[in-house]
Amino acid sequence: MNLQLSQTFTALKYRNFRLWFSGQMVSLIGTWMQATAQSYLLFELTGSPVMLGIAGFASGVPIWLFSLYSGLISDRFSRRKVILFAQTSMMVLGFILAILTFTGMVQPWHIIVLAFLLGTANAFDAPARQSFVVDMVPKEDLTNAIALNSSVFNLGTIVGPSVAGLIYAWLGPAWCFTINGISFLGVIGALLVMNMPPRPIIALKKSPFSDLNDGLRFAVGHVEIRYLLINLAAVSIFSFSLMTLMPDWANTVLGGDVTTNGLLLSARGVGSLVAALMIANLGSRVVRGKIWTFGGLVMPFAIFLLGSFRILPVSMITLVVLGWSLMSVINITNSLIQTHVPDHLRGRVMSIYILVFQGSLPIGALLVGWLADMYGSPFTIIICGVIITLVVGTINLIHPTIRKFN
Repeated sequence: MNLQLSQTFTALKYRNFRLWFSGQMVSLIGTWMQATAQSYLLFELTGSPVMLGIAGFASGVPIWLFSLYSGLISDRFSRRKVILFAQTSMMVLGFILAILTFTGMVQPWHIIVLAFLLGTANAFDAPARQSFVVDMVPKEDLTNAIALNSSVFNLGTIVGPSVAGLIYAWLGPAWCFTINGISFLGVIGALLVMNMPPRPIIALKKSPFSDLNDGLRFAVGHVEIRYLLINLAAVSIFSFSLMTLMPDWANTVLGGDVTTNGLLLSARGVGSLVAALMIANLGSRVVRGKIWTFGGLVMPFAIFLLGSFRILPVSMITLVVLGWSLMSVINITNSLIQTHVPDHLRGRVMSIYILVFQGSLPIGALLVGWLADMYGSPFTIIICGVIITLVVGTINLIHPTIRKFN
């Protein structure tokens, strides 16, 4: 038992990763508090699922505009400095939303503009953050580090929405945004006290476009990575984006309130955390392609159940299962790509990963928001389940060897 526990937390033996892990733990709870409160505040102001989709779309547009370029930056400059700048920007944006809400000036367009600016900071932060893990741990512990990185993210998705629901109901949304701003000090402080060895910087070729093309050529030319990214886009659009509908599901379908919304999001986080810890323990001893395949098969089953029942306990149970399957697919996709990409291309290839994953989210947010406004959330969820079933089935038929990829 002790051996299994030590294997689960192997990457924590490295000081820099311990600092990163603990700083992220504080910061991500605040991040999910803001995400939960911001969505519910927008829904209270407008009563529209479409507006939830527009806000999600606004936060994702910068991924399309900047993520490939930001991946090149993370290969050319200190990843720690890039992350520090992005995290500081996000902290300032959190405080701005808090001030607008405290003063009673907040309007829907404020939330959408700030969502766009937050997405811009995230477009530069995400590729550097994904690649930064390799700077903290050796390659043999990479799968464990990525899984632990995901586990602390998912701990935030459990604690953050639950706490946000309580604080929103008790003190109001402005305090959720204030706490989020303060929470960034955890990760900023961790980055400042790290002792990072110098990382060799690869010189540019004739032009930045030539360097970007190297990353694109590698990702498209590697058969397994190409199919992993196609599947990831479908999961992002038709499965992960369903979380956009949770305020409407909690309020309109279940007849609940902001606390109900927090419980639903936390349930998804529980499943995701279980998956991340499982992969941290098994990732190096089990063929990762098998975990990826099984997670993809469980996902549409959970989506169908979610759309078929209008009872809070059933919704929470199905969201636990959906969270497990989502994290299994996303985490293994990340791990497999990171394991097989050469280090001098890492930032650029991971920026493609971010572009596919997070860049697809706004498309999904707009789509599910529009469908829910036209036909209702239950119908929208069922349709998404059908599409995910077709995508997963097709990829496994066309390229069955992906389940053996490790």
